[in-house]
Amino acid sequence: MKLTALLSIALALGAATAFAADAVNLFNGKNLDGWMLKGDKAKSKWTVGTAKVDEQDNAKLAVKDSAAGKGELVNAASGVDVYTAEKFGDCTLSLELMVPKGSNSGVYMLGEYEVQILDSYGKTEVTKGDLGGIYNTAAPKKNASKKPGEWQSMVIEFQAPRFEEDKKVANAKFVKVILNGETIHENIEVAGPTPACLTGKEAPTGPVMFQGDHGPVAFRNIQITPTK
Repeated sequence: MKLTALLSIALALGAATAFAADAVNLFNGKNLDGWMLKGDKAKSKWTVGTAKVDEQDNAKLAVKDSAAGKGELVNAASGVDVYTAEKFGDCTLSLELMVPKGSNSGVYMLGEYEVQILDSYGKTEVTKGDLGGIYNTAAPKKNASKKPGEWQSMVIEFQAPRFEEDKKVANAKFVKVILNGETIHENIEVAGPTPACLTGKEAPTGPVMFQGDHGPVAFRNIQITPTK
């Protein structure tokens, strides 16, 4: 299903995030089934619960228990990255994210190509390292960031790199990135993996990875629709 169709569905439902009948839910709201850790499990701070900015420290997230199946995927503090066991190629990823003040994370498509997550609220100029930036490649067209502690929507339409046998013949491409309803990227090619990626090797498929070794972040309504 194309991105325009996904967005039409979202608008019709009055939702902040795009949904589709053929979308794959990446997170069950209960536990980390279907997710793997990059690094030492003992260092992981990923948990399931309901997150909000800590009233005593606005740079932290406070996490409470949630109703069964209604939890959010939360990285409570700096730890390790987490990624899906399932791999994808061309796809549209939709999700909601929330960070406390000053926090830093990222979404890696195929585990290799990062869309930056950062508290960028209020900045008059944004760079490749701000929220929605394609890290090291392209700054967002505008600053569409919301305040720390507010849920924000992101939709990424992604095209995997193309290969003929073992030879890459076309770069990966961010066809479109939409942050909080604003188009911030269109047709941005990436020459290779982003630093701190999963493997540093390009392939036609890979997982979705969330950065967890920087700061607190929470995700919910994480869905992916393979492009047909």
